[in-house]
Amino acid sequence: MYAFNTIAALKEGDTSVFSDLFHEYHRKVYLFILSKTHSQYIAEETTQITFIKLWDYRQRLNESVPVSRLIFHIARATCIDLLRKEAVKSRYLKQESPEEASAWNITDAVEAKELQLLIKQVVHNMPPVRRKVFELSRYELKSYKEIAEQLSLSVKTVENHMSLALNYLRNFLLLLLLLLYLP
Repeated sequence: MYAFNTIAALKEGDTSVFSDLFHEYHRKVYLFILSKTHSQYIAEETTQITFIKLWDYRQRLNESVPVSRLIFHIARATCIDLLRKEAVKSRYLKQESPEEASAWNITDAVEAKELQLLIKQVVHNMPPVRRKVFELSRYELKSYKEIAEQLSLSVKTVENHMSLALNYLRNFLLLLLLLLYLP
């Protein structure tokens, strides 16, 4: 449906083209992933991440490929990544026995608690709306759609706030690691 200049417009940062693509393909991607995985969680996360990646990596898009093919390619790759992460998480949880969990020493527990407090402090220092979006997503496990409805925001705005919050947190943790492990 879209001409090849759609990707050129995306590369130039045209948000109206992105919005049109989002509205046209959001449900299609969601239903496609849902039909393959039968998991609403994976379908929602894949769909949200697909459009975040489409925007974040727009400069690298190939203008000779139809936009629908690009979107579904991103969705498939994202879905595979999420499924791999879920599989690893599942294997880890199955492997950890109660004895291993209790074998954690006190120092590790204290360090983990300190890191949690530090992360909460970093989250607390985020702008108010970004902090609320992050807390609803990560602490209350709400979907982007639920957060958007609760805060009277668009889903795209929620996606942007989560992307910014995660980048901020990632950069903070990277800096912390560098400070802890540099000689």
